[in-house]
Parts: sequence; structure tokens; C-alpha cells
Amino acid sequence: FAALWRCFGLLMMNYKVWIGKSVKGISAKTMQLYCLVFASRLLSIIRHQGYLPFDKTGDWFYHVIEFLSFGSVGLVLYGIMGPLKSTYDSRFDKFGNLNVPNEYGIVYLLVPTLLLAIIFHPELNKEFFSDTCWTFSMYLEAVAMIPQLYMFQKQAGDQAGTVEQILGHVTFALGFSRIFELCFWFGSFKELSNASGKAPGYIVLISQVGQLLIMGDFFYYYLLSVSRGVPMELP
Repeated sequence: FAALWRCFGLLMMNYKVWIGKSVKGISAKTMQLYCLVFASRLLSIIRHQGYLPFDKTGDWFYHVIEFLSFGSVGLVLYGIMGPLKSTYDSRFDKFGNLNVPNEYGIVYLLVPTLLLAIIFHPELNKEFFSDTCWTFSMYLEAVAMIPQLYMFQKQAGDQAGTVEQILGHVTFALGFSRIFELCFWFGSFKELSNASGKAPGYIVLISQVGQLLIMGDFFYYYLLSVSRGVPMELP
């Protein structure tokens, strides 16, 4: 369910991009982070089965969904950097431009999550690289929406805070998927422990809870707008 929600959200984003011929309001940095999330996860799950569902969905279905999500992110990035570049709001996509060129702002999220994954990771695949790739994807996904939320706030100060309806649905879907992910790994918590103890399991769960907390404000205003049937507005 978590993978399906993510995929659904990214397919909706592609609908917005290619039907509307615009990437307005989409953070290229969030898309870059999600591209790394899916790439690192696929590097783990196509070679080993330690982090796959034990039922038949772990044989092929989960892989297909993750590949589809990866391709969807790639298509959006292609639009941002290619044919739809003129519609990209680079003046609002400013997360992490402190002391580094704006296009490299994701290093403030990328480097800490990579170091954390190298130090604290489960060992279900019994291979350092594969285990680190999977854990890195989990930690990075927890913070991948931050540039997008930051972009919303920048736009709010310039455009009365209105968020495009379909983009609000997409962001909600990507965030809501973590609830299913959290339920899955909470139930499988003991599997995440390794020889050094339960630290990897705790950090995986904390990363999932962390994203829900990060997006809590957005969820509130999104559900408020849906319940009232009005466009979503951020303060």
C-alpha cells in the first residue's frame, strides 16, 4: 500500500506536468531526492530479498511498482530540465542555498542521511552495500519532501499562499504513504535489529515518524481545504 500510494502520487504529478505542459510549483530538488531514493532502494531489492514482503508481492509486484515510481520521477525531472524548463519556478526552489550554489542545496539532506545509513543500518541482506542502500533510501525519503514544503512557503509569501489543487493531492499522497510504511516496519521491528542491537530499527521507525511530523502542518491545511471544498491555502 505504501508503494502504491507513492506511485499513485507520482503518476498524478506526471498527469499535471504533461497534460498541463507545466512544472510550475514542483521542486526539482525534491524530485532529485526521490530519484536517489528509488535508485538506492532498487539497488538493494533487485539483488537481495531481505527487505521485501514475504508474500508473493515481494516476488515481482513490489519491484514493478518501484520501477514505475522511479520512471515517473525521471519523467518529471526530464520535464523540469528539458522541454518545460521555462515553466519551472527556480526563484522559489531555494532550499539549502546557504554557502553552496542553489542547484546543490540537497547536500544538506543528502550527506547527513548517507552518513547515518552507513553507521546505523539493519543487516537483513548480509551485505554492507545492499543494506546501506536500502537504509539510505528510507532515511532520505523521510526528508525528501522538505524542499517541496519550503517551496510552498516561499510561494505563499508571493502568491497569497494558494497551492495548486492537483499538486496538493500529490504531496498528500507521497506523505500519506509513510503511514503504511510505518505500520509495516512497526510490525516487523524485530527483523531490523542486528548484532549491535535495536538501534537500526529505532532509527528506521523514527525516520518514518519524522516525515509525518514534518508534514503535519501541510496535512492539516490540506484536510481543512478538502473538508471545506475550497482551494488549499498556506499561511
